[in-house]
Amino acid sequence: MPQLTVEGAGTFEVPQGMRLVNALADIAKIDQLHACGGFARCTTCRVEFISGEPDRMTEAEKAVLADRGLLDKPGLRLSCQILCDHDMTVRAISRLSTSGRADAGKRPADQITPEPHWTQRPKDQPATTPAPPA
Repeated sequence: MPQLTVEGAGTFEVPQGMRLVNALADIAKIDQLHACGGFARCTTCRVEFISGEPDRMTEAEKAVLADRGLLDKPGLRLSCQILCDHDMTVRAISRLSTSGRADAGKRPADQITPEPHWTQRPKDQPATTPAPPA
């Protein structure tokens, strides 16, 4: 089982292939936002990768990050479009507790829908975000 480490929350075993957004909410008990319900239409489910950032992304994730001018932000990804298929360490940066929203959004389905079309992460984007200074 992949290990998901969430900065400030701990390390958790997650089922192979579980959506990261659901692993954050269901297993790590993080109040992760997901306003659009996991369809890559917003960017409220953003996370920052510290290590283990996937080399691929869905076309939907790439498009919404590009539309919002966020594609060039190192380590910034949409948790609704990522599968837990290897060990990863993330910083949860889009949280209900700091958003002013009434709720986190409708729980995303267990599978990425519609069927994802995968592409490579832009090559000029580093694979991980450097750890913050001690």
